[in-house]
Amino acid sequence: MALAASLRLVLAPPHPAGRPFIIGGAVAALIGVFLGQWLIWLGGLFVLFCLYFFRDPERSVPERAGVLVAPADGHIVSVMLAVPPEELDLGAEPRWRVAIFLSVLDVHVNRAPIAGTVTRIAYRHGKFLSANMDKASTDNERNALAIRLEDGRDIAVVQIAGLIARRILCDVREGETVETGGRFGIIRFGSRTDLYLPHGVLPLVSVGQTMIGGETVIAELDR
Repeated sequence: MALAASLRLVLAPPHPAGRPFIIGGAVAALIGVFLGQWLIWLGGLFVLFCLYFFRDPERSVPERAGVLVAPADGHIVSVMLAVPPEELDLGAEPRWRVAIFLSVLDVHVNRAPIAGTVTRIAYRHGKFLSANMDKASTDNERNALAIRLEDGRDIAVVQIAGLIARRILCDVREGETVETGGRFGIIRFGSRTDLYLPHGVLPLVSVGQTMIGGETVIAELDR
């Protein structure tokens, strides 16, 4: 069972964002037929890397209501009180923030932590510090989303570029609704995703834990 699950993860179809890279690697390998075997190997290895990096597996979202799930795969590097990005206009009162670092080996598809309506999306240019540094939340280039829940409370999800990440993709727009575990974007080549919980909601996770995007429960609204 474990082997089958691992194979399904590794062999999952790629996210559409990876197609230009996969096609580019295949073209390079094809050109290598005329220019040299080294280019065939280089192009082939690049295609294999992109197929792995951009893999987009299906996830089993928890069925019970009122839970917030991990917005990304990776491991938690910070659980602390922090003020949401000012560009989201969610106020200056600190709330619990859970920061997830995505290494180049993790699935990089971002997923909605809970169902709601996207009320604001704000992109901010910044630095490209290593995403596992605490300063990355405030200093790095980022794309922040505010999501309003059915009960009127708000959460924030922030896609943060990392040391080698240079492209943040967001597939939703303001006013759209998202479902728990639904895909909403991807960050290319190493990054970080921060989740700001509603006021008064406590995290159920701790630093060092491994997250599975769309599956791992980070918090419960009524706990």
